[in-house]
Amino acid sequence: MSLRPTLDFLLYQWLGAESLNQRERFSDHSRETFDAVFDTCERIAREKYAPFNRLVDTQEPHFDGEKVILPQATHDAHKAYAGSGMLSAAQDYDEGGMQLPYTIEAAANCFFAMASVSMGSSLLTKGNANLLLVHGTEAQKQVFARNEFSGRFSGTMCLSEPQAGSSLSDITTRAVPDGEDFEADALGPRYRVKGNKMWISAGEHELTENIIHLVLAKIPGPDGKLIPGTRGISLFIVPKWLVNVENPHPDPLPGGEGENGSVKVTLGARNDVALAGLNHKLGWRGTTNTLLNFGEGKYPVDGQAGAVGYLVGKPHEGLRCMFHMMNEARIGVGTAAVMLGMAGYYASLDYAKNRPQGRPMGPGGKDAAQPQIRIIEHADVKRMLLAQKAYCEGALALELYCARLVDEQHTAAAEAADDARLLLEVLTPIAKSWPSEWCLEANSLAIQIHGGYGYTRDFPVEQYWRDNRLNMIHEGTHGIQATDLLGRKVLMEDGKGLQLLAARINATTARAGQVPELATHAKALDQALQQVVATTQAAWATGNPQDALANAVPYMQGFGHMVLAWIWLDVALAALQVDATKSIAVTAGKLGAVRYFYHYELPKIDAWLQVVANRDPTCAELPEDAF
Repeated sequence: MSLRPTLDFLLYQWLGAESLNQRERFSDHSRETFDAVFDTCERIAREKYAPFNRLVDTQEPHFDGEKVILPQATHDAHKAYAGSGMLSAAQDYDEGGMQLPYTIEAAANCFFAMASVSMGSSLLTKGNANLLLVHGTEAQKQVFARNEFSGRFSGTMCLSEPQAGSSLSDITTRAVPDGEDFEADALGPRYRVKGNKMWISAGEHELTENIIHLVLAKIPGPDGKLIPGTRGISLFIVPKWLVNVENPHPDPLPGGEGENGSVKVTLGARNDVALAGLNHKLGWRGTTNTLLNFGEGKYPVDGQAGAVGYLVGKPHEGLRCMFHMMNEARIGVGTAAVMLGMAGYYASLDYAKNRPQGRPMGPGGKDAAQPQIRIIEHADVKRMLLAQKAYCEGALALELYCARLVDEQHTAAAEAADDARLLLEVLTPIAKSWPSEWCLEANSLAIQIHGGYGYTRDFPVEQYWRDNRLNMIHEGTHGIQATDLLGRKVLMEDGKGLQLLAARINATTARAGQVPELATHAKALDQALQQVVATTQAAWATGNPQDALANAVPYMQGFGHMVLAWIWLDVALAALQVDATKSIAVTAGKLGAVRYFYHYELPKIDAWLQVVANRDPTCAELPEDAF
């Protein structure tokens, strides 16, 4: 099956993406230019990514003692992706970009994620460069960000450490000023960074000339000790190779090199960043995942140990800067989870349509003399397919809705832009966590439909499941997202974000309540919203975070199911407006998925939210010895 019809419906019939062209930033574009981007990305994904998805899973990256070796197919895919301009698709023309809406960029990247999620690391490179555009100096933008957007350099984010994991307040990587003139460096205040970083995706490879690491580290206080907690964290650019900069200019031409005052960047000495080892993970095996040692002295710079790093932003504000990249990455991880689920859905749907097995049950039982039927004709297989459709298409709609909010935040009038910002704050934990849980379940159902073949390597569904299992941990675990949602996002700015979401849900239910096919669903969603709001208040009734957050994950599960029920109801309204003569099957499929979600999924929130509202202490109070 092709992803294109589903994307077209969600973008053009539901989200009205063409209307973005009325805004000045996107006025050069039309549906024709959007479709041309999709054509290009679909072709590259089909030719350079999909045929090699199993190859990069079986031929994992390996270190030959000098460099990390990746299959040639990965090099070819990276070259094709960078050559398409997609690294800078949403950037300004002055940055060498296309000024595409982020909605379109996000949709176009779905083709690559579905074809082979682990072949590229463009998500991190774009997030890295985008962060520098916001928080970096003009020189840092010229030298690092623009070379990342061109595909010449790539980027990482280096947060976790072997002893700290997700607990960033406990990181011990330190940065000290590099000489008395450390503040005079053209690329920013220069420090020497020493420490270890773990789980660094794309931390070492030969795909690009240089790798730009964004590293969280602590600047010691006057007493030489690290400041406890997150207050002491700063952010540094630590390139694999130091750079030489010629002809710097405050307003360079895009592209990183050229005439008329543009900056020329060449590679200098190797920086003191060393690969300590490769992690071998359950999935995403095509992406190098590394333990990096910063400043151990393997590659001394000017005769001394310590990786040279350039401060981004102000000292001790590193985590605030890094969250700009982390939030982008969370939406990207959610989208990756969606597309892995979608790949499994399409594979199992094709299998179910072609695999004969079993016979229908008649009044007298099964007649063995009758020919076998295809398994898609069995009700339970239809249940599993419909569950996958409901999870994956609904989650895709959510991710595209969030992408549209990004465009609203950047291009709408002031009040609408601020509303979009707050809605994104509330929805980002759901956009990351919900697909990583339920599209993983879709992959499990895809294996089930394949039966005994499902867990063999003769079919791709077992790889999709392995790849997707990582997404519940990528960029903040399930528990971290849940704590963020209940402990911060629904409370921030006096709960305005939750109020804005409720207003949009109420607008949808008001419309759907007037449609006979959807009126019952609208009533159920109204009740679910009331339950979520009441549960939020009950969770915080004592004002004690330990009471409220003990059941944060069930809260997020209930909240997420409510959000997806809303998304599906809104999508159904759009489906009913499509000319039935052109899309009878499409409309029937959308309405079937809505019925499934409201009959089989939405009722689950009662159990999840009950323990939250009661501040159930079962898990929190069980003594360690009882396990």
